[in-house]
Amino acid sequence: MDLDAVRTFVAVVDTGQFQQAAAALSVTQQAVSRRVATLEKELGVRLLTRTARGARLTVDGQAFLPHARGLLQAEERAAASVRPGRRALRVDVVGRRFGPAGLLRDFHRAHPGAELDIVTHYDADSAIAAVRSGTIDATIRALTLPVRQLPDGIDAVRVLDEPVQLLVGPAHEFADADAGAVAPGRLAGRRIWMPDMAPGTEWAVYYNDLAAAFGFTIDSGGPSFGTEPLLDAMAESPALTTFIGERTRFVRPADRGLRRIALHDPVPVYPHSLIWRSDNPHPTLAAFRAHLDPARAAHRPGTGVWLPDWAR
Repeated sequence: MDLDAVRTFVAVVDTGQFQQAAAALSVTQQAVSRRVATLEKELGVRLLTRTARGARLTVDGQAFLPHARGLLQAEERAAASVRPGRRALRVDVVGRRFGPAGLLRDFHRAHPGAELDIVTHYDADSAIAAVRSGTIDATIRALTLPVRQLPDGIDAVRVLDEPVQLLVGPAHEFADADAGAVAPGRLAGRRIWMPDMAPGTEWAVYYNDLAAAFGFTIDSGGPSFGTEPLLDAMAESPALTTFIGERTRFVRPADRGLRRIALHDPVPVYPHSLIWRSDNPHPTLAAFRAHLDPARAAHRPGTGVWLPDWAR
């Protein structure tokens, strides 16, 4: 249906005159008459009759009017959904409990009026493709290739170097580690269980490099039933160990007796980058980038850290 014709019909109803509707729409009176006639022909009914006082609704016109207003309201909502400053900023994170989601929570606390739509793509490749196509505005991911190798028009900046921790159950030998920390070298020869580490993902690249650097093995065997079953298994085992980010949040870690063990000498850190299209005009994206810029130094752990070669 021609929405210009619908808008013209509503303008005639609201002004009561074809001539006044023409002035309100900045078109000629003939254009108004032509649009209304076209709409009536499409619907197969008369919507308006001319009188000495102007235009009057027919019975069919009265029935159609609320739907006509609804069509124009739907048009406005549709346009607003993608209008810069009105549409929610759509950002991808690897998981809603992990460090990147925490950056978005921090931003929303600082900018409570900002509308955010959080999504989760599976890996960096699919997330970057979504940024490139415009399906999402940005993603926060580990970037395992140089920025110069990103597709044309895609920018990236490191926003968080997140310390990696061990997660163990209460009966594990590291549960009562001195000062709550161990050196990565003590993991040599051990098996670290990470059932969700799919080959080719950016986190698999990172943890395989970490394992090679310190001589332990990543065990990705066994089905992944999600976070909660993983935590239950960790709590019940005296041997299982897995990695988590320092900013990862759990619903009820204390109920299981789980222990977070920091790693030091050096501190392995997971590098998160914000990736976006350079031509994206969304004002909330600009505000998010400005929010992250001064905070980046605070999120960097400084010297004495381990990073894979591709992140240096």
